[in-house]
Amino acid sequence: MILKFLDLNKQTKNIKKKIINSIKKNIDSSSFIGGKDLDKFEEEFKIYLKVNFCLGVANGTDALEIAIKALGLKKKSEIIVPSNSWISTAEAVINNNCKLKFVDVDDTHNICINDLKKKISKKTEAIIVVHLYGNPANMKEILKLKKKYNLKIIEDCAQAHGAEINMKKISTFGDIGTFSFFPSKNLGCYGDGGCIVTNNKKYYNLMKKIANHGGLKKNSHLIQGRNSRLDNIQAGILRIKLKELDKWIKYRKYQAQIYYDCLSNIDQISFVKKMKNTESSNHLMVIRTPSRDKLRSYLKRNGIYTGIHYPYALPQAKVFKNKHLSYCKNMNSIKFSKQIISLPIGEHLNISQIKHICYKIKKFFNA
Repeated sequence: MILKFLDLNKQTKNIKKKIINSIKKNIDSSSFIGGKDLDKFEEEFKIYLKVNFCLGVANGTDALEIAIKALGLKKKSEIIVPSNSWISTAEAVINNNCKLKFVDVDDTHNICINDLKKKISKKTEAIIVVHLYGNPANMKEILKLKKKYNLKIIEDCAQAHGAEINMKKISTFGDIGTFSFFPSKNLGCYGDGGCIVTNNKKYYNLMKKIANHGGLKKNSHLIQGRNSRLDNIQAGILRIKLKELDKWIKYRKYQAQIYYDCLSNIDQISFVKKMKNTESSNHLMVIRTPSRDKLRSYLKRNGIYTGIHYPYALPQAKVFKNKHLSYCKNMNSIKFSKQIISLPIGEHLNISQIKHICYKIKKFFNA
């Protein structure tokens, strides 16, 4: 038996015909850039999140870069970023000519509030909060610091479509929320895609200009902008998948619970901690173990494929190492990077297969 880490073909098996019909419709009508599906998706995703404004863009990295630019920060303003994230989170700061500062993570694998309090300085203008693995960060405490120090907050929700805090969707707590629709996401398209959401009309209009060559209509270039669009074909695919998202999240929650129930008595395994009154999207099922590499090899020999998210913390990346590793070398994120393993989870796996994975892991640990 081969159990893939991800199988997008199986995920969309039941809606494949709808997706093909949607693509065909837009090809037949030559509706590629802009179009009804894009307008409708932005409206439907806005309603789903209960947020005022939604703007489709080309990818999640663009979403972050445009969001930062829209905040209107002074050049070289300091932005705090969690040290455990995909590189886009930090890359977007540098590409906006802002100063990057890394903050450690705690057992939620999200921003450590204690370290955040130490890292905020007079130069700090904004924080990018990542809801890593689909697990909501501690927004209650972060919002207290936002108010105290008059900071801007961007929520990086690239892995957290549909995740909640107190029954309120993440992306709606800060000033701006960003999403990626990379194919592997819980809500993914068939190529690159992303969006930006906000309740602030001023930010929305500015981000719309930035994403459209600096204007709101053709041949109107009011500010320096760029070209970043979510195309109509991808929007049509996302509209179909959005109708399935809550069902998929519910199923992933059930799968995650099986992992917890089956593996929680193994001393060598630690789970990612979750905040009270939160609902994860369970985009990734991450555990920590000192035997990570041996376990991963063992599972592969048994036809079970896993991932590592991420193999090193951002301060260890060559591009950031010289400036940032010195103050980050004792961070949890660096220790965690040597122990984390992402187990298979998702719509492509049935419950008996999840239990089989648990059985093999227990056998590895003689548990």
